[in-house]
Amino acid sequence: MDYDVLYLCSQSKENLSKYKRYIKPHVVMKETSIVLDGMERYFKTFPGVTELNWDSFSAYLIADQSKRLTDDAIVKLRMTLTKAKTFEPHCAHEEVVKTLIELDYLAKIMEECEKVKEGESDLEHVHILATNALKDVERYIEKDELFVSADLSSIADRITSSGYEWRLDALNRSLGPLRTGNFVIVAARVEVGKTTFLASEISHMVEQTDGNILWFNNEEQGNKVGIRCFQAVLGMTTDSLWSDLERNQKVYDMKTKDQIKIYDFEDSSSIQRIEQILKTTKPALIIFDQIDKLKGFKAERKDLELKAIYQWAREIAKTYAPVIAVSQASGEAEGKTWLTMDMVDGSKTAKQGEADWILGIGKESDNTSRFRYFNICKNKLLGDSDTLPEKRHGSAKVMIRAEVARYEDL
Repeated sequence: MDYDVLYLCSQSKENLSKYKRYIKPHVVMKETSIVLDGMERYFKTFPGVTELNWDSFSAYLIADQSKRLTDDAIVKLRMTLTKAKTFEPHCAHEEVVKTLIELDYLAKIMEECEKVKEGESDLEHVHILATNALKDVERYIEKDELFVSADLSSIADRITSSGYEWRLDALNRSLGPLRTGNFVIVAARVEVGKTTFLASEISHMVEQTDGNILWFNNEEQGNKVGIRCFQAVLGMTTDSLWSDLERNQKVYDMKTKDQIKIYDFEDSSSIQRIEQILKTTKPALIIFDQIDKLKGFKAERKDLELKAIYQWAREIAKTYAPVIAVSQASGEAEGKTWLTMDMVDGSKTAKQGEADWILGIGKESDNTSRFRYFNICKNKLLGDSDTLPEKRHGSAKVMIRAEVARYEDL
């Protein structure tokens, strides 16, 4: 099996970049890992070379490793190189990489099962590993989707492909349409208007899609979130809502087509339960309010647990639909108008690394003020075609109309 791997990776520089990422050191011989690492260095050292010549590569690798390995190890490495050079592949050699992915996860799952047995883990972690194993095998099988096309028109099509426009023009100018793969974080202090912001935007986006908007709620009571959605969709105060329940329900149903699904998890939702819902529902947009409270990840430190959550959320965005996640701002943001990255709770974690953009919402210390202050702390998205560079990380003063659960541009 090791020689099938070496054969595949030796065929071209492109093959090496495709396959090596799937081959973990603990599922192949030590010599195989040394050769694969050597291939990467070889192609970097000689950038003009696109195909591997075993004779020149072997001489390069032995010279390189003679400073690191013992004489016995060098002998084993020479034998591996000689056999790899003369290896005749069988017809199913490409399936080997798929098998190596499975073996890697099998080892991890067995280790996790031992932890469950000792009371140091639980079956949710085993489930996560098994799910990730299937996803990685699927990604390998559909290899061509892992690489960015070199065709400029194809890239342009992806960039200009349709997405969901925001209700607020300030966000359309800075961020552009929200597309599958986008993972975005909204941070603010309590009672600033995070739920109102979400309701305001999804009530605008729901009319742009035939898919479902899934709102995973572990912050406010679900019925309060539901009322906010009714207000935002209809642009009504609560008094107006109650004045004609039957008519308002019909108008709401016509506008939303029962596509806004609110899942209320008072105990802070388990990612296992969320994944089950995602598999059985076709999401067009996914909301996590609040993401830092999600359960299902265990780590030695809180920052490592949060890192796992954000990495998981990014994969969800890639696999299913764009993700908007709400997070708490730190105490330093209390009473501040323009929130900076260091005011985002957990900013020293992977949060800022995994998110495509992070929006801080601030307000004045005067609780009667209708103004809210948007500051885009991070932005990897494109924005409108005429967006100036300063707009991508810009700020905007907007108005909140809490009585109808909407934000408006000034």
